[in-house]
Amino acid sequence: MLTYLSIKNVVLIEALTIEFQNGFCALTGETGAGKSILLDSLGLALGARSDAGLIRKGADQAAVSVCFDLPKDHAAHMMLQENGLESEDGQIVMRRVVSLDGRSRAFVNDQPVSIALLKEFGQTLVEIHGQFETQGLLDPKTHRLLLDSFAGVSAIKLQEAWSAWSKAEQAVVDAQNAIEDARREEDYLRQSLEDLDTLSPEKGEEEKLSDLRQRLMSRDQVIEALNNAYNFLGAEDSGSEHRLGQAYSALDRISDKLGASGDTILQALDRAASEMQEAIALIQSLSADMEAADDNLEDIDDRLHDLRAQARKHGCVVDELPDMRQKIAAQLSQIQHQDDIIASLIKTAQQAKAGYVAIAKDSSAKRKAAASRLDKGVMAELVPLKLERARFVSDVKELPEEQWGVHGMDQVRFLVATNPGREAGPLNKIASGGEMARFMLALKVVLAESGGPQTLVFDEVDTGIGGSTAAAVGERLLRLAQSKQILIVTHSPQVAARAGHHFIVMKGGEDDIRTNIITLDKAQQRREEIARMLSGEHITEESRAAADK
Repeated sequence: MLTYLSIKNVVLIEALTIEFQNGFCALTGETGAGKSILLDSLGLALGARSDAGLIRKGADQAAVSVCFDLPKDHAAHMMLQENGLESEDGQIVMRRVVSLDGRSRAFVNDQPVSIALLKEFGQTLVEIHGQFETQGLLDPKTHRLLLDSFAGVSAIKLQEAWSAWSKAEQAVVDAQNAIEDARREEDYLRQSLEDLDTLSPEKGEEEKLSDLRQRLMSRDQVIEALNNAYNFLGAEDSGSEHRLGQAYSALDRISDKLGASGDTILQALDRAASEMQEAIALIQSLSADMEAADDNLEDIDDRLHDLRAQARKHGCVVDELPDMRQKIAAQLSQIQHQDDIIASLIKTAQQAKAGYVAIAKDSSAKRKAAASRLDKGVMAELVPLKLERARFVSDVKELPEEQWGVHGMDQVRFLVATNPGREAGPLNKIASGGEMARFMLALKVVLAESGGPQTLVFDEVDTGIGGSTAAAVGERLLRLAQSKQILIVTHSPQVAARAGHHFIVMKGGEDDIRTNIITLDKAQQRREEIARMLSGEHITEESRAAADK
């Protein structure tokens, strides 16, 4: 629920914080006191469009913060995690700052976010309804969402089935296009495959050939260097191995006189002689290999040229030629087995479609059954709201296949007729502002347990009604407050009297006019305000007596 709204430097408000409770909260006050400013501020914090004109005269910026205390399983917490934002104790604090240049910044739990993300959060937390701004009801796209929630239709199952069918259908199209492309290039592909099979490229071959080519280009120089090294190490008259042997013999004869140090020296000489023998053997082996090698520099150059020419032809690097060969072979195989491939993909697509149709038809049946229940429920609520002659119709119509989609095969519209004998039509074309507000209220009461935001804000939806109709509105708002947090801006004493929490918005000052808000937490205070709403500026004993009722 919404726990507080903090406003700084917005129009007539210098600094104001309102703490809200769960249940039914009413905001009253004289016309022009600033009640609409409160709602504009709330909308700003929820992602509504900003305007530099909202900034209080003399201030350089306006700021609005709202705090929500939510259960751990609320959708907003999942959004926090998905966007890398933190939350403590189930609370979400949203803040909006507007500068004089019209630019604004948004924050969630003191971390900067985009305005779009702020608005997305706001839509999960609050619904704001005005006399001509019945959120959702004027947009037919939301009618299906409301009915689905009431009917228990699984949006996830529909989405998954639609996605599976769409992907299967696309796979058929992609395969047909690929085969068609391959067929047009079949001769080219067969020649390319033959060329690659003849060449038989191997991964890593280019690097190996380049290394071998480099060695061959300097083979004579390398062989000469290896021979010189062997002569230096292995010559009998001056060989290092011979000299090491002489040194070892000289010290070995007096080893008993050298002690432990002598043993260490002899061991080192022994290791050196062994390493020397291994080096000589390696030099001999490498020299013999290079002298016996029959690799031809010209052949290697030709091979590298052919490999690189094929790589250029196919637009890849030499190491990718084996994969290119497999790709070409697969394309030719598609051509050869095209009928089997397409038939298999079509069968898969048909199975996916059948799965989607089954789920969509089940969803459609649930929608139609729920529509009947919803219509009866709304009609029952319309009678005490003085719309007993009106009709509410949840129209569920199956769409042609080309219009099916992720949400199923139905078009859902809420239609109304305000007079008997008239054909039901869209709300915004049939109902007046006051009637629309009452239709919306009746619908919300019936849909109260069907999810959606837990905080509902009503802005003077009771305008133009009074007496028993206003009392009926208040009664339904009270019922709605059993499962939702309700905030209403009202001029109706019958509605305000039903609220469990009452706030009065007041404007004061002469040169520096400011809006303030007072919590009416005493019965006497509420009595006086409701009496004022009944009688106007001059409160009479009769109006106080009426307020007591």
